[in-house]
Amino acid sequence: MAKARMAPAPGLRDFRHSLPMELLKAREAAMARFRPLLKAWGFTEQQWRVIRALADSEPMDARQLASRSLLLAPSLTRILRHLENEGMVRRSVDGSDQRRQIVSLTDSGRQRFEAAAPDSEAAYARIESDFGRERLERLYRLLAEFHSRMEKTKPQ
Repeated sequence: MAKARMAPAPGLRDFRHSLPMELLKAREAAMARFRPLLKAWGFTEQQWRVIRALADSEPMDARQLASRSLLLAPSLTRILRHLENEGMVRRSVDGSDQRRQIVSLTDSGRQRFEAAAPDSEAAYARIESDFGRERLERLYRLLAEFHSRMEKTKPQ
């Protein structure tokens, strides 16, 4: 016997029309295009975000890197330890502030990034083909605007 669908709590929107859920579904749909290539290159999603952030504008301190890669500090510490053991990143102490750790890609890390980058770009090209270039550009703009406005009006 099938259970009857319950109505949402009074004043609460239907679960299928939940912004966080729609954003998560969109993220999962996008990541499904990247996970196989990350796995083939031996990266986790979080490791790739760190490598990608460093390749885009290295070197940077650990706090900047955590912010840019959307990782909590304890997770970043664990990821950096792994990437350092793999010879892909190096950590050094900032000469002007001994408390700051500066993180950069090693030559090996940069080479591995550059080898994986074409596969990543191919995944982007497939997404663009499936979704449409203009629609994808509009989505980028809308998401950036959404983020900016939500940051400006964020509860304290």
